[in-house]
Amino acid sequence: MNSLRTPDERFNDLPDYPFAPHYAEVAADDGSDESLRLHYVDDGDGSSGETVLLLHGEPTWSYLYRHMIPVLSAAGHRCVAPDLVGFGRSDKPALRSDYTYQRHVDWMCEALFDRLDLRGITLVCQDWGGLIGLRLVAEAPDRFARVVVANTFLPTGDRDPGDAFRAWREFSQKTPEFRAGDIVNGGCTTTLAPEVVAAYDAPFPDETFKEGARQFPLLVPVSPDDPAAEPNRRAWQALQSFTKPFLCSFSDQDPITRGADRVFLKLVPGCAGQEHAVVKDGGHFLQEDRGAEFAEIVNRFIAAS
Repeated sequence: MNSLRTPDERFNDLPDYPFAPHYAEVAADDGSDESLRLHYVDDGDGSSGETVLLLHGEPTWSYLYRHMIPVLSAAGHRCVAPDLVGFGRSDKPALRSDYTYQRHVDWMCEALFDRLDLRGITLVCQDWGGLIGLRLVAEAPDRFARVVVANTFLPTGDRDPGDAFRAWREFSQKTPEFRAGDIVNGGCTTTLAPEVVAAYDAPFPDETFKEGARQFPLLVPVSPDDPAAEPNRRAWQALQSFTKPFLCSFSDQDPITRGADRVFLKLVPGCAGQEHAVVKDGGHFLQEDRGAEFAEIVNRFIAAS
């Protein structure tokens, strides 16, 4: 599998991102002996004994959690924030066909479980972070202590994805230049500073680095016979037996995932009795709009459970 690696200098002096890089090797999963380098932030002394796994989505990277990590670390938690393959400082396979939903689950499973051996995890997931992270919960529930879902879902292709998602999917395929920073800015209720927009563009020196970002919208199951539909149905079955604490913290201004929290509240038994929170004045990327507030919600949830 041919892959690209973003030059390190692209990540120099990014605003509010002082975190040292860490790397894990995962199998390319193409029948060869090749591996891919997966980047992750590992911050906080873990004095509380808690490990918080922060999973980003499309088209962001661990930079998205830069305002949350200090708040979580100050509470004594260890924060692990990986970059999905194809994003951030992680390697980027060169062909769109290299990216499949199952491979993303497998890559993250290998990095987090086989390489880092994370246990007692508090999962915080948004966007594709949920599509991948909830699959990990379903496959290895004993490794998770609790879950926080924010502006995400686990689609099976059995329901209409909605006009907002269809518009995003069409835009992602037709736009001549895939501007990650502008896309993130457009998904926020606040206006990002130019240097922050540039930080979201940093992983992608040119269009050849964006094959994963381009492919992700096509990997979301929108029909019942999608290759990921049945694995996601099985994951829902597992989640319907998940009795550990499960918190919904959706923002109030995200047109793509609006209402998805009601499905979790109905089906996941761990949702019972939790103080579910609506993050007001937050867009799709609530970590940008209300990052510190969202982190405090996570801190309270951990302390209460």
